[in-house]
Amino acid sequence: MDRLVCGDVGFGKTEVAIRAAFRAVINHKQVALLSPTTILTQQHFDTFKNRLKDFPIKIAALSRFETKEEQQAALAQLKAGEIDVIIGTHRLLSPDVKFKGLGLIIIDEEQRFGVKHKEKLKALRTEAHVLTLTATPIPRTLNFALSGLRDISVIETPPEGRRPIETNIQSYSDEVVVDAIVRELNRKGQVYYVHNEVETMHLTKDYLQRLMPKVSIGIAHGQMDEKALSDVMERFDNQQLDILLASTIIENGLDLPNVNTLVVDYATQFGLAQLYQLRGRIGRGDRQAYAYFLYRSEKIGGKPSKRLQALMEAKELGSGFRLAMRDLEIRGTGNILGKKQHGHVTAIGLNLYARLLAQAVEELRTGRPPRASHDILLDLPMEIAIPKDFIDSEPKRLRLYQRLAAVETVEELREFRRDELKDQPLPEALTNLLEALELKILAQKTAITAIQQTKYTVDGIRKEKIIIKFGRMITPEQIGKLLERNQAWDFTPEFIKIDREHLGKRWLHELKEVVKIFEEPDVPVPAATVLPKMPG
Repeated sequence: MDRLVCGDVGFGKTEVAIRAAFRAVINHKQVALLSPTTILTQQHFDTFKNRLKDFPIKIAALSRFETKEEQQAALAQLKAGEIDVIIGTHRLLSPDVKFKGLGLIIIDEEQRFGVKHKEKLKALRTEAHVLTLTATPIPRTLNFALSGLRDISVIETPPEGRRPIETNIQSYSDEVVVDAIVRELNRKGQVYYVHNEVETMHLTKDYLQRLMPKVSIGIAHGQMDEKALSDVMERFDNQQLDILLASTIIENGLDLPNVNTLVVDYATQFGLAQLYQLRGRIGRGDRQAYAYFLYRSEKIGGKPSKRLQALMEAKELGSGFRLAMRDLEIRGTGNILGKKQHGHVTAIGLNLYARLLAQAVEELRTGRPPRASHDILLDLPMEIAIPKDFIDSEPKRLRLYQRLAAVETVEELREFRRDELKDQPLPEALTNLLEALELKILAQKTAITAIQQTKYTVDGIRKEKIIIKFGRMITPEQIGKLLERNQAWDFTPEFIKIDREHLGKRWLHELKEVVKIFEEPDVPVPAATVLPKMPG
């Protein structure tokens, strides 16, 4: 097994991990849980101990919170098979960590680990199953799952009583910060204040203290001494501190139900998944939670970044997976076989890239070569969409778009209309979408690379021209059939063009009929074919 479990923060991924670990242990196998931070490692250790206390299962932790003597003792017991479940940070990847019978590796919040760390885990995958838990997978991992290289399961149902977090994205001001914190403290709650520059953290604490003299503030970051970090977290957990001024060390897994206000300063410095994870630290109970993502106007022109805007759109419970898809669009898919976790596929387009990759995976699995596919640029003068006033549910619209993206034949498109739309009257934008998709499907069987509209002026009159471009020369026979249908077409060996008015009112239908003339089944045509310049 190499399965990615994608579930929103607080939706129960840890419970899945506990049950998987329990199943492995009762089948006489050892379990390793890899956690990104010492704080989260300690929390997982406490959770596992509490949940499995009634069973004869030996659980140990391995992080910098343990002394060298404790670590050496744990390693010896692990090698002898006396420890069933070991929970640790990247310390688990050290060469001196040996197992007697490793059966399951659980990776929590894999986006926090470097690729080098995860490459080390691959050596263990031949003998152990792997379960990866995340709320917002990095583009590279998500792309693996969507392409079929890894299995994926999505937890979509929120816990009972859970409320969406009220998200505020705005320019920084002292008034906003003080109002947010005071409102939370007035209802006996606590606050996370995220400031990710360790060098200026004490200055930030002094500044907040001047704004609110009576408020108690603790500092937490990854460069602190183990005992000092443990002490401040324990004081905050016991509600002896009002505000935890922290770096992204709090990003993963912390579950403190009394903390329901989050303030993130310089929010544009964080990645989309990081912002989403940070927001997930609050709203863990049934109390309304508030998240404030503050940006500095002078640095980004007074506007929130694409990432903040995407976060604003993802307010609903369970939107982490959708947010990861948005991150995939913003950052790119990454390098499949290399180490880069981000990258650009704009040369061929994300849709074609994902389809080609899926075809390659399918060929490896079945041994059958895939049907040739190439990207087609479609740029025509019409609105194409599933309108909100036709289907108001965003998840349902998203599902329909995803199903349309997988349609490969005209017959599948007809099935979609029959099954999903019940052959009911459709708004113009949706009709255009289906027509355009059919045109693209028909063009897949040809050497066509683009169908575009251009505008030009003749004697002061604006006109429109449709241009169809080809990846290789069209034949005399095809030109003959084209002129039999409509003699107004102009052509060269690499493109044909016609004034839009010569296609009539049913111009889109006429375009589909023209495309059928050039049908050449199962001929591979590269999307980026470069033709020699033809005279004229």
